Amino acid sequence: MRPRDAASLILIDRTGSCPRVLVGKRGSKHAFMPDLYVFPGGRRDPQDRNLPFMRDLHPTVLARLAGGATDPSLAGRCRALALAALRELDEETGLVIGSLETGSSRHSRFSADLGALRYVARAITPPGNVRRFDTRFFLTFCDETGIDPGAIRDSAELQDVRWLDMHDVSGLNMPAITRTILEDVRTQMKDDPSLPFGSDGPFYFSRRGRFFRDTI
Repeated sequence: MRPRDAASLILIDRTGSCPRVLVGKRGSKHAFMPDLYVFPGGRRDPQDRNLPFMRDLHPTVLARLAGGATDPSLAGRCRALALAALRELDEETGLVIGSLETGSSRHSRFSADLGALRYVARAITPPGNVRRFDTRFFLTFCDETGIDPGAIRDSAELQDVRWLDMHDVSGLNMPAITRTILEDVRTQMKDDPSLPFGSDGPFYFSRRGRFFRDTI
């Protein structure tokens, strides 16, 4: 089964004494990762490519997503992944990175702001799972995007949406890959708390039954 493109957003609140990350619990009826706490995110939809945006991705981020290729159609696909991450954030938690304007539907009113997103990790679900996704993980900070941390809400897709101390995640039932990527982010932030747009990140995948870690 070929993995489907997906995107996830790691949103960090660093205004307090300890940085916090946004997570929520997937419903028990989900076929993929039920009852587990994850970052907001989901599958890239065909219409994501056409969503409006206020600011584009940082040129370094877009180039890394495209693997250095300059094909305009590939750039559109890469941008659609970032747009999917912000669309899912809105749908799952009520938080908007961008602007909302008057319109007939929420999606028609949403104009995303991609300018503060970093590309920090990639992971492909191993073969044999009920669903397989090729997920790109983006990251940004509340203070860079105007997000009010108190404006979160539960949704049909994510329940018990909460801010979690990045250094104390042991009490939640999280997928191994979520914990691993969060640990990678913590390590990167120790080296440089600003997480520069051009920083390297991990790429996790399986091949012939073996688990690999490469660099994006």
